[in-house]
Order: sequence, then structure tokens, then C-alpha cells
Amino acid sequence: MTISHLSNISSGTERSGAAAPLIEAGDDSVNGSVDYKGDTVHRSASGGWRSASFIIAVEVAERFAYYGISSNLITYLTGPLGQSTASAAANVNTWSGTATLLPLLGAFVADSFLGRYRTIIAASLIYILGLGLLTFAATLTSDSVHVKLSAPSQFQVTLFFFSIYLVAFGQGGHKPCALAFGADQFDGQNPKESKAKSSFFNWWYFYSSVGINLTLVVMVYIQDNLSWALGFGIPCIVMTTALLVLLLGSRTYRYRVNGDEKNPFVRIGRVIHRAISNRHTTPPSAMPGEEDACQWHQSHEQFKFLNKALLAPEGSLVDQNVCSGNDVDDTKALLKLVPIWITSFAYAIVFAQTTTFFTKQGATLDRTIVSDFKIPAASLQTFIGFAIILFIPVYDRIVVPIARGLTRKPSGITMLQRIGTGMVVSAISMVTAALVEMKRLETAKEHGLVDLPNVTVPMSIWWLVPQYILCGVADVLTIVGLQEFCYDQVPKELRSLGISLYLSILGVGSFLSSFLVSVIDEATSGDGQESWFANNLNRAHLDYFYWLLAGLSAVGFLAYLYFARSYVYSRGNTI
Repeated sequence: MTISHLSNISSGTERSGAAAPLIEAGDDSVNGSVDYKGDTVHRSASGGWRSASFIIAVEVAERFAYYGISSNLITYLTGPLGQSTASAAANVNTWSGTATLLPLLGAFVADSFLGRYRTIIAASLIYILGLGLLTFAATLTSDSVHVKLSAPSQFQVTLFFFSIYLVAFGQGGHKPCALAFGADQFDGQNPKESKAKSSFFNWWYFYSSVGINLTLVVMVYIQDNLSWALGFGIPCIVMTTALLVLLLGSRTYRYRVNGDEKNPFVRIGRVIHRAISNRHTTPPSAMPGEEDACQWHQSHEQFKFLNKALLAPEGSLVDQNVCSGNDVDDTKALLKLVPIWITSFAYAIVFAQTTTFFTKQGATLDRTIVSDFKIPAASLQTFIGFAIILFIPVYDRIVVPIARGLTRKPSGITMLQRIGTGMVVSAISMVTAALVEMKRLETAKEHGLVDLPNVTVPMSIWWLVPQYILCGVADVLTIVGLQEFCYDQVPKELRSLGISLYLSILGVGSFLSSFLVSVIDEATSGDGQESWFANNLNRAHLDYFYWLLAGLSAVGFLAYLYFARSYVYSRGNTI
């Protein structure tokens, strides 16, 4: 039904290199967008918060499903699959890193071929298949959390890892397109909708955290106390429901139309190729036309070597395949993101710890809440979600209006200022985690529990709350800031790629975390010494690791500050 309508839109809605339906100018029309039939859309009839609410609901379900796996994955690996703490942590980081790098592939498919809407549908089907196979794999490995059938066979292990990486592929197509598609429901050229779009990123993360908290409270308890198969099966059902909700809102959405431009990846690749080919070509003193001269001289100063893509190989601008000024500017816009992307890795390494060592750390403490009820260790991540849920309304409704009055900026503070502030808070969270871990080790030593890793350390779980809350506040500032920054600063045809760039920061951070863990584990476990990540955490030294991450965060922030201060926004603002 809806998909067939979309397929019949003249030359393909949301696709580059195709003729777009003519959009009439008007106060209520939205240029560059069509409805599900391919007709001109109007603000009063489509898009806005009504359409975004369907997509946000899908995001809540997707986050519920994804964290139904990732939040407690280390427990499954060290439990039914029998892996060591270090190996499990490395596998978790590798999988989560892959899951957050695959959006680059999903964005390429969406921005070049399928469009965001159809990519979300295809990715959802892959996602559901992966979750179904994962549920089947869990039934083969164990029938409950307390009864392990036997040592898992090679087939069972292979099926399990195939399933979770299939989920990663599904997430890779779903995640960048859902967020970009949701933001597309607001017209950035309209003053009212422009403010709504900025607020959209805050509330997107707010409701994402609601979905994450639900799975941390409900699914982790089911996985730890009832059944792993049930714990993986419920996310499969939820993800199927999410696909139905997405289809339900199809008639209300605005679908992007990119006109008759060439494929954006082809255009950018051509700019780089032509600039390299013309590297020895000197621009003529006199340009053939006024417009060409303006393109050469007004193209901003950063990455000036790309300006040579405007020249023909012989030094003349008369060439039917010569790159346009817009092509060059779009390429520069992407390259400008690279320093910010790289200097955000330190933050991403810290981000990776909340689902690995934070969880193992909490498992050793007294987790009793009331009478005989113990909170599952992985459910401690709900404190991050609660911090996000509490802080986002405060930030959006109180901090932003106050800052807006002081700075006269629509968003209160710039996107880069927001990201940098979160990096500082993230570094403080690592200092806090190191101090708490030192206290935990001291308590274990005082009570003679150093060689009794299965005995609960007489120290309340509430000691970990500050580091989780600080991580949540850092996420509101840095993660949401990166989402908006990467969406806003890339060419409009590449906004799925922009979102995937933000996600790839977290992916690279997970790989770097895995690399650090492997190197440090190897370096500190020789000569009869206990590794920093020993299975017996009472003899391990997570505190050393947290101090190391705090130092890396400080260095990363200084590098980020250097590049951020000289960054020129595509809209002409600076930090």
C-alpha cells in the first residue's frame, strides 16, 4: 500500500539523481518535501510533532529492543557462554562498536538508493529476524538463568554471534535513518518549525531514554531471574510492533525530495578527485565568467586546495564536468567535521564503560533495595536514564531560555559549547568512578574478602549512583549535541550520513575501549601479577583504568577545544 505509493513517486522520493515533483511556493508549502503520494505537502496537513510522534514511538521500541540485548550481554557471555570477564568485555565492545559503525553503511544505502523511509522498513525486517534467531539460540544454550544445559557447542556459539551481528546490521540501517527522518518532519527554513526542530533532538533523546529504562527495569530482571529466551523474545515482539506503528503513520509523513542533483557521494568523490588531479594547475588570473570568479574567490578559506576542483585540467573553467561551487562547499562541510569527530573519541571510550565494567563493579556490591529484593546489576544503568529524563526537561525548558536571553542564540548556547561541556562532565564521572572503586577495594580488604569474589562486599549500591548520574548528564549535553551538530552541519542530501557519523564516534570508542582492555590485560597479567581486569574484581584494579580514562578525557577535551574554537559553522556562526 504505502510502499507502492512511495515507489511510484516521480523518480523516487528521498533519492538523489532523480527528477523531483515540482514544489509550488507558498506560505504553507514545504519546499523539498512531498507526501506519500508524491504531491506537494503543507505544514497544516503533514509533518511537525504529529508525524514525529510516530517516529519517536518507533525509536522508543527500537531502543527497548537494542538495550534488551546490549545492557546485559556481558552477563550472558560470562554466564551461559562461560567466557572470562576480559574476553566478554572485549566481545561486548567489539559488537557494540560494529553496531555503531554499521550506520555508515545504512546511511549510504539510504542517501544513495532507498531513501530513509524504505531503509527503516528493510532494516526493521533484518532486526526482527536477528532477534528471532537470538531467541532460538538462547533456548538451545539454557532453559533458565539457573540451569545451564551443558557447555555450549560450536554451533550454538556461532548461532548466537550470528544473531547478534544480524541485529547490529538491522540497527545500522534503522538508527541513522529514523533520527534523520524524524528531523525531516520539521522545516528548518520556517522560524517556528526551526525552534521545534532544535527541541526535537532533546525530546528524541528523552523518549529514547524512556525506552532504555523500561528494558533495564523489566528485561534485565526477566533475563537474570526467569529466562534468557523470554528476555530476548520480548524485544522481538516489541520490534515487530514498532514496524507496524511506523507504517501506521505513513500518510502523515513528509518525504524528502533531492531534485535532479547527482548522487551526493559521487559529487563529493568527484570534488576530491578533481582537486587532486588539478593540484599542479594554477588558476588563471582572469576567469571566463563573473559567476565562476565569484565561486573561486568567495569559497571560504578552509581546505582551499579543494577550490582547484573548480578548474578544468588545462586551467580553464570551461568543462561540462567541472565541479560546482556548491559541490566544493559540501565537500568542505564534511571535511570540517573530521577534527571534531576524532577529538570526540575519548568521550566515546568513557561511554562504553557503562555497559561493561560498571555492571561488573555493581554486581559485587550490596544490591538489596527492600527486604529480599535485589536490583540486577545491569539495571543500575537506569540511573543514567533517570538522569537523562530529569535533566532534559530542565535543560530544554529552563537552561535554554535563560541562555537564549543572554546570548541571543535560538539554541541558547552553540552546539559545540554544549558538546564540550558534556566532555568535562564525562571526565568528572571517571574521577568519581575511580574514587568509588578505590573505596570498594578498601572495603573488601578490610572485611577479608579479597579472595572471596562471590561474597557480596558490604558496601551499598548507592555508592555507584553519582557516576551513573554524571554519565547521564554528560549524555544529554554531548550525545544530543553531537546528534544535532552532525545533522545540521552536513549537506541536506547527506543527513542520514551525518547521523551515522555521530554514531560512528561511539562505535570507534567501543573498539578503542576493547583495544585498551586487551592491551592492558596483556601488559598487567604477566609475571604472576593479577590483571587490572582479573575475574576476581577484588584483586583487579578498575580504579587504575578509570584514572587512565579520566586522563584521556582531559587530553581529548583540550584537543577538542583547540579545533572547536576555530570551527566555522555552515550557517556562519562560531563557537
